[in-house]
Amino acid sequence: MAMSAGYIFFLVVSGVALLLFLVLKLKISAFIGLLITAIYVGILAGMPLNTILKSIQEGMGSTLGFVATVVGLGAIFGQMLESSGGAESLARTLIRRFGPERASWAMVITGFIVAIPVFFDVGFIILVPILYALSRDSKRSLLYYAIPLLAGLAVAHSFVPPTPGPVAVADIINVQLGWVILFGFLLGIPTAIIAGPLWGKVISRKIELLPPDDFLNSPVTTENQGKLPSFRLIAALIGLPLLLILLNTLSGVLVDRGLLPESLFTRVVKFAGHPFTALIIATLLAIWLLCIRRNMPRQTILDLSNKALGPAGTIILITGAGGVLKQILVDSGIGKMMAESMAGSSLSPILLAWMLAAVVRITQGSATVAMITAAGIIAPILEAVNLSDPMRALVVIAIASGATILSHVNDSGFWLVGQYLRMDEKQTLQSWTVMETIIAVCGLAFTILASLFVN
Repeated sequence: MAMSAGYIFFLVVSGVALLLFLVLKLKISAFIGLLITAIYVGILAGMPLNTILKSIQEGMGSTLGFVATVVGLGAIFGQMLESSGGAESLARTLIRRFGPERASWAMVITGFIVAIPVFFDVGFIILVPILYALSRDSKRSLLYYAIPLLAGLAVAHSFVPPTPGPVAVADIINVQLGWVILFGFLLGIPTAIIAGPLWGKVISRKIELLPPDDFLNSPVTTENQGKLPSFRLIAALIGLPLLLILLNTLSGVLVDRGLLPESLFTRVVKFAGHPFTALIIATLLAIWLLCIRRNMPRQTILDLSNKALGPAGTIILITGAGGVLKQILVDSGIGKMMAESMAGSSLSPILLAWMLAAVVRITQGSATVAMITAAGIIAPILEAVNLSDPMRALVVIAIASGATILSHVNDSGFWLVGQYLRMDEKQTLQSWTVMETIIAVCGLAFTILASLFVN
């Protein structure tokens, strides 16, 4: 049915409002809330009921085929690194190499690397004793080291696949992960530096936090150093799948432009660099080098693998529901009409995507739900305006940035950070919330700047 621009605007706004009402007021799971929202939009768009059901099945199936595999493999890979002490090994080695005076830089690098395979909250909990030790030994505020670590963790977790957020968004808006990885690093590193060491230096002067009194033993000693995997091994394991995926993307670009002939070599690179293959290789190597060769019982390895899939399952289902919302917008024709109405607008897809993610994030707290909701709404628009893969990757970074903004009392991360650093709500708002907002604003600014050089 033909719809006016005003009616399309009403559908999108009321759909987001319904989702927020279901999640915030009625405390319904975001997975169910997204499905209900998709059905609501389909009905008001005039879709036949049986068509809505077909769109649900198609949207869920097409999304989960990729996301479930990548997120599941990534979760197991990260679990092996976590359980072997890989994160602690990275932190210790970097602190030793950077020295006490530049330990804050070591922490932002540690956070950035660790968050690529390991979930944000897990990475923080593993490394927080090292923050206590650094603060105790240097007599500096805990925030001097905590903010850089948190910034590195938050940026990589939102910007760099194979973490679930950017993987899900990349799949929904149909962009190669290689481009997202490339821009995630290029734009994420300066963002993490500004929000981490630079902001940490400022806020640590205003808020003096000491390590908790019950902290007795420093993990930054050599007592257990021999039991941890080496820094080089952990860095190589994390870098391997990223390198394979990037090589796949690069070879694809060279072949498409006629700069490299298609051959057995390019086909092998394409196969090995597909996210499925790259993560299978990395996960098997992690199991062998970090678990089996270190005499970890095989039953323990199986238990760790099953444990990793628990939190991954929730993210996978929410992502599938986001794919359903996207499919409803496509099949109802709303996406095409939105793109046509935007054609004469001065609002860029990057800014629109950032704003959508930011609104949902501020209102309901979950960065994952904000990213997936924004991706589901913006995806049909991108299909109609025919953006290149690099530009689509920048939209992914914009969504990730918007979904990071203004973490406050409705975000579990707000309470996690406050609890472990022993801060009250005011101190958490002054430090953590401002840091998250710096990431969101810098991410948007760098994304817009990069878009000037990408076509």
